[in-house]
Amino acid sequence: MGNDCSVRDPQPSVSPFESGEEWDVDPAENEVSLLHRISTIVSSKLSLDEILGEVVGFTIQATACDACLVYLLDRATSELVLRASLVPHAGALGGLRMKMGQGVTGWVAQHRSTVALSSNAAADPRFIPFRGLIEDTYQAFLSVPLVSGGDLVGVINVHHRDPHVHSPEEVKRLQFVGEQLGLAVAKSLLEEENSRLLEETLEAKRALETRKVVERAKGILMRKLSLSEEEAYLRLRDQSRNMHKPMKELADAIILLEELGKQGDVL
Repeated sequence: MGNDCSVRDPQPSVSPFESGEEWDVDPAENEVSLLHRISTIVSSKLSLDEILGEVVGFTIQATACDACLVYLLDRATSELVLRASLVPHAGALGGLRMKMGQGVTGWVAQHRSTVALSSNAAADPRFIPFRGLIEDTYQAFLSVPLVSGGDLVGVINVHHRDPHVHSPEEVKRLQFVGEQLGLAVAKSLLEEENSRLLEETLEAKRALETRKVVERAKGILMRKLSLSEEEAYLRLRDQSRNMHKPMKELADAIILLEELGKQGDVL
């Protein structure tokens, strides 16, 4: 709802809410009880996609809405990315983006303020439709920021097909969900980023090791076959392609033969 988005670089779809636990929420349930329920998610070892599924499921149970969308902030681009949804959006999850300040959702993110529209939400001057989102045709719309320690993490959107007056309790409940679950999402995002950085570090280490092995193998070929550095490299590359083997594997074999030859000379 209220989107000005582009679709690119689709990522794996977020799993739908599939928790085995019942999250029936009594309207009179106080924040202490809500915090107790939410704390099980915050302290869990769930993946980001699983936590987002919990956010969607818990929001639906807490507000009795017809649809829920969760956007996360991509800090690298300062864009909001659709990452979870009740209504299937397999082609859009991870790829549907909007800029800060664009549409109602972008406005909520930029101002970190709640917007509640009880009917004819599309008439709001901030509203910008996005083709393909059925939620843009719904009447009522409630949007709250997803935050962690005062920092924006994303936005939770709640939709009702028919006109719906959001009670102060309902608004307060969703704001509470956004504040508390924002911590779990932020923690999971940090873990995801750390995993990515670790993989990049390991990949760089593997690339360096490969380069060292290839350089050593080139030196052997240059010495034994009287080749230039470029000729030795091309010989390795061509053999790697012809044998359908990684260049490092071929270089390792050349080095092994060299070592075996040295041992034979000693014996």
